[in-house]
Amino acid sequence: MRIRLCCSLAAFWAVAALADPPANFDPAVAFGARPSVLDLRLSPDGTRVVYVVPRGTRGSAVMTSSLEPNAKPRLAAIADGTPDRVRGCAWAANDRVVCELYGITKAPEPLAFWRQLAFDVDGRNPRLLGKRTNSYTRGIALGDAVIIDWLPDQQGSVLMSRVTLPDDHLGSRIGSSIQGVGVDVVDTRTLEAKAIEPPKREAELYISDGRGNVRLVGFRVGLGATGDDSGTTTFEYRTKGSKAWQRLGNYDYIQRVGFLPVAVDPDLDVAYGFRKKDGRMALYSVALDGSLKETLVYARDDVDVDDLLRVGRRDRVIGVSYATDYRSAFYIDPAFQKIADMLGKALPTHPALRIIDSSVDEGKLLVFASRDDDAGVYHIFDRATRQLQTFLVKRDALEGVTLAKMKPVTFPATDGTPIPGYLTLPPGVTEPKGLPAIVLPHGGPSDRDEWGFSWLPQFFAARGYVVLQPNFRGSAGYGDEWFKKNGFQSWPAAIGDVLDAGRWLASQGIAAPDKIAVMGWGYGGYAALQSAVTDAGIFKAVVAVAPVTDLVALKEQHREWTDFTIVSRFIGEGPHVREGSPAKNAGKIKVPVLLFHGTMDVDFAYGQSVLMDKSLSAVNARHEFVTFEGLDHVLDDSAARTELLRKSDAFLRAALGL
Repeated sequence: MRIRLCCSLAAFWAVAALADPPANFDPAVAFGARPSVLDLRLSPDGTRVVYVVPRGTRGSAVMTSSLEPNAKPRLAAIADGTPDRVRGCAWAANDRVVCELYGITKAPEPLAFWRQLAFDVDGRNPRLLGKRTNSYTRGIALGDAVIIDWLPDQQGSVLMSRVTLPDDHLGSRIGSSIQGVGVDVVDTRTLEAKAIEPPKREAELYISDGRGNVRLVGFRVGLGATGDDSGTTTFEYRTKGSKAWQRLGNYDYIQRVGFLPVAVDPDLDVAYGFRKKDGRMALYSVALDGSLKETLVYARDDVDVDDLLRVGRRDRVIGVSYATDYRSAFYIDPAFQKIADMLGKALPTHPALRIIDSSVDEGKLLVFASRDDDAGVYHIFDRATRQLQTFLVKRDALEGVTLAKMKPVTFPATDGTPIPGYLTLPPGVTEPKGLPAIVLPHGGPSDRDEWGFSWLPQFFAARGYVVLQPNFRGSAGYGDEWFKKNGFQSWPAAIGDVLDAGRWLASQGIAAPDKIAVMGWGYGGYAALQSAVTDAGIFKAVVAVAPVTDLVALKEQHREWTDFTIVSRFIGEGPHVREGSPAKNAGKIKVPVLLFHGTMDVDFAYGQSVLMDKSLSAVNARHEFVTFEGLDHVLDDSAARTELLRKSDAFLRAALGL
């Protein structure tokens, strides 16, 4: 692991003051830059913060700072980004930080790995929190430890699920052949560990009640001789004070069938989780007193209820959120409903407001407020004094820059179905007529776009394009009927809606018919390519970033992994597989194509774009293929993102005759 711990401040930048953009403002550089602040978290006593800032084009630095006036931040750790990165950090004690490290190695194919590293606020006493291994250990754990409870009453210790690997030299009397996941209390300073749950075969996850008690466990359900994951997890629970496990039920992640527990409320003695109601996900509680009484907490008749709202060091559940045209919250804690109302009045121009952390006593809150034309600002709210302190901006490169507004729209599909989406206009434009346009389908496919700041549409809006992001059928968040079989098996519906987005822009006069392009990332890149295969007349250019191009190849990418059956079921069998693979139908693409892909992509392999490049070359199609060496699916590198934006803009301007 190439991460360097630091004992003094080497470099730091403060919050940029509001100002006009410089005369030499470069949109590709500004929008391509990684956020200047990530993953801010409050210390248990609410007096300090830890956060991650970019270092160089792809590295990361961990900063800590007191909240006292004029306090100077301290640099605690550096990761160079090749391959090690810092995903985020939190506090194990008022003077002790735990960060998740993430990286990708090629052995022989790209493999993602992650580890938990603890260190003092000055970078001293670094400790990896996973299980110790040696030369006798068989196998490797890509991810070896997960913190399931921060144990705020035990400053410096955490409750962790940890992977145990077989160790041949220990002897059979202590079960050296056992491989599984158990739970330990781990002292992050000394690595002294106390076993709470012995390693269990097929255990996938454990859920604590926020007070150090393991109340739920989930077991992977395998498939016969293959050992593949079935996509189903069996959950068991304990009644309060008991060590005996009882059956809770199964959850099928592919069909979204059953009850999916995600949190425990120790005072109410219930598990909160999600279950479908009338084809859409809803929040339920299930009693853990042995009765398993199930109660509906909140449901919608238009969209899925998809995320819990939690607060504090104990991850206490205070509400739930969902996205219609805008993301909204339903609070089950009346006190936090009042706080949310108060903050909304204090920050009326920033409706995308979230409470993301708090001190142990919940007296100080960390609040993030953003909107479509503002990447966001972190605030500290003191509940006792009702003071709201502006702290850090998320993207200082965009301070003082006028950004574009995004508005919810619907447009008709060919069959008359209203398709929801978001329209972003160039800054200052209110009545667009005949502008160049980009249809930007989202990734996933099990995803959806939401209202708010997004660097990709903002860049193109700044360059004069109209951007339409359709939540086509096959998108998540709208229930089973909208999701259909998913965006691969139901690709004709999904791609049809993407094409109809382009038709609508032209029919409304928003865009000139000969100046509409399509661009996407991941599944969005697939949708962009497959749109050109399906109808060569709507879009005049295609930009595909890290796309899927061959559905059989996507299955084969998972051949040696236990999720092979899950991926195979998700993609399905039948004519749609070949017909829905752009690389198999490259001869139908009649417009120029620009491909981008990182060589270390573990989501959709780099070979997907290599295959598309060869297929396009075989039919003499106009195209260009840009490779980002050593980068993964998200291209988390400011220089790479800047190049992507600059090349895409130049390509589209040439293709659309701008």
